[in-house]
Amino acid sequence: MTTTNAGRLHPADLARTAVVGLRTRRMRAALSALGIAIGVAAMVAVLGLSASSQAGLLAEIDKLGTNLLTVTPGQTLGGGDAKLPLDAPEMIARIGPVETVQHTGKTPANAYRNPYIPSINTNALAVNAASLDLPAAVRTTVAQGSYLNAATAEQPVAVLGSAAAARLGVARIHPGQRIWVGGQWFYVTGILNPAALTPEIDTSVLIGYPAAQKYLNFNGHPSTIYVRAQTDQVANVQKVLAATANPQNLNEVSVSQPSAALVARAAAQSALNGLFLGLGAVALLVGGIGVANTMVISVLERRSEIGLRRSLGATKGHIRLQFLAEAILLATLGGAAGVTIGVAATAFYAHVKDWATVVPPLAWGGGLSAAVAIGAIAGLLPALRAARMQPTEALRTV
Repeated sequence: MTTTNAGRLHPADLARTAVVGLRTRRMRAALSALGIAIGVAAMVAVLGLSASSQAGLLAEIDKLGTNLLTVTPGQTLGGGDAKLPLDAPEMIARIGPVETVQHTGKTPANAYRNPYIPSINTNALAVNAASLDLPAAVRTTVAQGSYLNAATAEQPVAVLGSAAAARLGVARIHPGQRIWVGGQWFYVTGILNPAALTPEIDTSVLIGYPAAQKYLNFNGHPSTIYVRAQTDQVANVQKVLAATANPQNLNEVSVSQPSAALVARAAAQSALNGLFLGLGAVALLVGGIGVANTMVISVLERRSEIGLRRSLGATKGHIRLQFLAEAILLATLGGAAGVTIGVAATAFYAHVKDWATVVPPLAWGGGLSAAVAIGAIAGLLPALRAARMQPTEALRTV
């Protein structure tokens, strides 16, 4: 014959008792669990969407390549604007690990849709001379029309960056398409796709170097040099670029890696994420208050049950565990539902944005743990109150 310790409540019996307690008050329990679920879902979705967007951006950066370096003029010792030497691109191309060197040069001209636009309405567009293989170097392509070639680079012909085309109202290329550049008409032959690593190209009107010198009084000095180096030699190339571009005044040269800035941006937490996490925490707290309210009312409504169980031999510990288990079970169900909703929302949005779905363990694990902890805290006081009830006092309501 097997004997059991009368002072202990078997876990299976405790679970069944907790389930029965919640099933008898389904609507109230469901509403309380919903509060927990909303809070957990908000936390999981915010963290999941943040991680998924970072993964998507990093994947895009990897696809575009992290081996792009840019060389731009800095400041002179007197505080003025420096200039890159005319032969800087050719000098950089002689560096062994360098694969591609392309460049642009800023002209003093502005671009407009037509000559009737006020001169102050520049739309923040730049008119740049551009080398002939620039799109490949910055990992963009021609969306419409064609890019510059050896022939069109000498003519009043322009290619628009994606943002420049939108601001100039050029939605599509057609024969005879023109814009007003530097006081004269330039024919538009192409529109580029967005260049993720070099957004300055998106807001540029690109023309050939010979045309810029002939029609726009361009001095020929490059203002930005785009360098593609062997991936495992990027750091070494970066160290010697300034001295190679301008040996006499290397301090007047700035060298940067655009992808590094994007990686840093991907790793940074935005204030908006913090705001939504705060809202999720508030919703979770409200859900915890709902659990506490449900358990307090449950104790008041079930005094006769408590008194009957105490009369039949249930200890204060049994009663305390029963109500605490109900609160934890209620919060766990709400937390599990919240995790499911949050993961589903993350997966749906990531699919729409064509990102990889990433839900960090901190998101679902932390959300579920927080729900259980809040349920335990919310149910502790009602459980202690139920355990302190005397059998005779509780049975008065029978």
